[in-house]
Amino acid sequence: MTKILILEDEESIRSFIVINLKRNGFDVVEADNGNDAYQMIMSDPTIDIALLDVMVPGIDGFEVCRRVREQNERLGIIFLTAKVQEQDKVYALSVGADDHVSKPFSPTELVARIQSLLRRVSSYQHTTQKVVYQSGPFSLDLIAKRFTKNNQSIDLTPTEFSLVQFFMEKEEMTLSRDVLLDHVWGKDYMGDPKIVDVNIRRLRQKIEDEPSSPRFLETVWGHGYKWKGTTP
Repeated sequence: MTKILILEDEESIRSFIVINLKRNGFDVVEADNGNDAYQMIMSDPTIDIALLDVMVPGIDGFEVCRRVREQNERLGIIFLTAKVQEQDKVYALSVGADDHVSKPFSPTELVARIQSLLRRVSSYQHTTQKVVYQSGPFSLDLIAKRFTKNNQSIDLTPTEFSLVQFFMEKEEMTLSRDVLLDHVWGKDYMGDPKIVDVNIRRLRQKIEDEPSSPRFLETVWGHGYKWKGTTP
């Protein structure tokens, strides 16, 4: 059974989320402050997804996410927040979140986002086909869940791992935002399509020598993005 942690300090909202997730067959654990949420995540490897509010007592949701990502790239993370400013959405993704749902939201939307993320996490965790992709200085091992550049490991979230795998499968092909959304997030994804661009920026921070002048993950203006494992 999928286990989900909810970080939300407003009891009425938290109870509403818990009831609806349990109705959909999820195992749910709760925290009402950032410090407890962080400790629970780090001490319980059976937690699959964390739903994080931003404005909570103790360390805020952004800091919980940032600290978790320093040690755990495999956990699925979705932000639940009333903050709707574009910079907050971008910041949530930049510190390692996989998705962002703005309040108010319907239980149907939340469950759909969770299921979409679970597909990526499950694919990341349960690949059985022995495949290693090689592209220039990069290697992606689907079994070991290991991504390297010049034999140096680079930690990727499940979403980033799925993106890199798709890019390496389609090396030298220009992939539009819509194609990336459909393949990585699923055709039923209802969130902000700019999530693709934020994840691309995050990937570049990890793989490029100069992220502002990318050599391996190029932007093809007006069309999308292209993976170039071998550069001139």
